[in-house]
Amino acid sequence: MNNKLTDEQVKHVAKLASLTLSESDVEKYRNQLSEILEFVSKLRAIDTSKTIATNQTTGLINVFREDEIDESRILTQEQALANAPDSYNGFFKIPAVLE
Repeated sequence: MNNKLTDEQVKHVAKLASLTLSESDVEKYRNQLSEILEFVSKLRAIDTSKTIATNQTTGLINVFREDEIDESRILTQEQALANAPDSYNGFFKIPAVLE
């Protein structure tokens, strides 16, 4: 299968990706993208009809637990602000980040 891209196709893809390419870039990416398409073409030729779909390769399973409140980790507002360099009306006060 001939997957050799044209310069126009590479420029079109670059335009879709909002990229500006020099002529040397077009040549370089034309070759690279053509090689990728050739590889994908080889992958498509492989018979995977008897292959079981895999969505987990490590054998591990997710273990979910209910969220639990740990009373020992709850801070009062005063405790949370105790080491704050500056606070105002019970909130952290920080320098403005917008001009």
